[in-house]
Amino acid sequence: MKPGLSLRTSQQLTLTPQLQQAIRLLQLSTLELSGEIEQMLQDNPFLELDDDESAGARAPDPDAAATAGNEGGDAEPEFAASSILPHDFEGEAVIDTDFAPDDREWDAAAPAGNARQPDDELDPGAGESAHESLSQHLQRQALGLRLAPEDVATLHLLIESLNDDGYLEDSIAQLAATLTDDSDELDALDQLVHRFNFCLRLLQAMDPPGVGARNLGECLALQLQRRREQPGLDAPLLASIGHALALLAQPDALDWLARRDLRRMAQATGLAEGQLQAAQALIARLEPKPGRAFARLDAGTIVPDVIVAVQGTGSRQRLGVQVNPDALPRLRVHELYARILNESSGGERHAGLAQQLQEARWFVRNIQQRFDTILRVTRAIVEHQRGFFAHGDLAMRPLVQRELAEELGVHESTISRATTAKYMATPRGTFELKYFFGSALATQAGGNASSTAVRALIRELIAAEDAAQPLSDGRIADLLKAQGIDCARRTVAKYREGLRIAPVALRKAG
Repeated sequence: MKPGLSLRTSQQLTLTPQLQQAIRLLQLSTLELSGEIEQMLQDNPFLELDDDESAGARAPDPDAAATAGNEGGDAEPEFAASSILPHDFEGEAVIDTDFAPDDREWDAAAPAGNARQPDDELDPGAGESAHESLSQHLQRQALGLRLAPEDVATLHLLIESLNDDGYLEDSIAQLAATLTDDSDELDALDQLVHRFNFCLRLLQAMDPPGVGARNLGECLALQLQRRREQPGLDAPLLASIGHALALLAQPDALDWLARRDLRRMAQATGLAEGQLQAAQALIARLEPKPGRAFARLDAGTIVPDVIVAVQGTGSRQRLGVQVNPDALPRLRVHELYARILNESSGGERHAGLAQQLQEARWFVRNIQQRFDTILRVTRAIVEHQRGFFAHGDLAMRPLVQRELAEELGVHESTISRATTAKYMATPRGTFELKYFFGSALATQAGGNASSTAVRALIRELIAAEDAAQPLSDGRIADLLKAQGIDCARRTVAKYREGLRIAPVALRKAG
């Protein structure tokens, strides 16, 4: 062959450390963010806490935020509480749209785990050093895999996308879409989906069994498959595992198991009653929440990220939204150290310090952007759900994350990260931001009712029922239909179980 030179164009995703850190900080809870800040203060000498009592009264300086990325600038960004921005309670909303100019950076998702090496010390508190989170446990296992850098980043993103129970809530298509800016590039998207599916199989092969499942059925099936692979199992146990897997393969298996409906299970699988009882007992011993063993046991008081308060009276009532000052870190770059470094000569040692200074500026800016994004999302939620603050759950409007993402011009995964484990203190109590989302159910009048409002109505109907003749799910569906809400019996059962209300047979008195 004759050697030669040729040019080839290709697309390659580049994830800057700053963007990876920004995405990771956004998805952290307030408690986890405090630990991250404490660790960063120990590792980076250019970061310090602002002990000035007046720091909380100063609004963030957008010029300082813009200067944060300028390594040679002398002005150090400082993060303090945002001012209260009112919303008209009666309908003429006063919405402040002056948000961080770089908010659209959040449109591109990235493997959040790469913001810190997996073998770094992540535990923030000295008293919690023995605790290992689910993410740390999985990242440690990932270190033993020989993978290409792209697969490492994809696996880290999957791990960081798990919820506290160990489930993957976002679909593979959604996660892949966060890593491409051009949906028209179908080949690139297909390659990403293939890579995600490959890494998902690796994740689901990790400990604890069942981790990485998309739903409860898959979680239980993964545990059974793992158990079947264990050596030395006797024939009856292997048979029961096979029967249990065959049962879980049925679409309505979980519903039948909850009702102990052996007749339908037998019709669908062709198994005998004794075989089904053995399979049912085996499934009952499985862990429905693989991540539960890694949850922190300290049940501390929830610190809301944002506060919503009613201001004024009568027709002048307004809803004010602000970041909770108690959740707001007083963090800044050490001005004296930064000035000394900028005035000193170069060198290898100075290059390392300059990198730490840049990382400190990134960190302060990304924390500020985290709260800007949470505040922006909260304002939009409050604007959509004003009826809730006036009348409660029954006045909740249908709202999905996709709708809010389109309104704010960000990716749906940004909304998911900004509302997970983030809390809003309101006159009606403290709620997770995800509480204000609910799918739409059709009404006979041609409109839509929020699933949250329907749940509240179901709760009221059951609270007012006759204990001697409690309402069945079918009867509740009929009552909802009489009120103009089309809600199937099966949907009623799902909502009732979500409210942790027992079925009719267990609610019947005497």
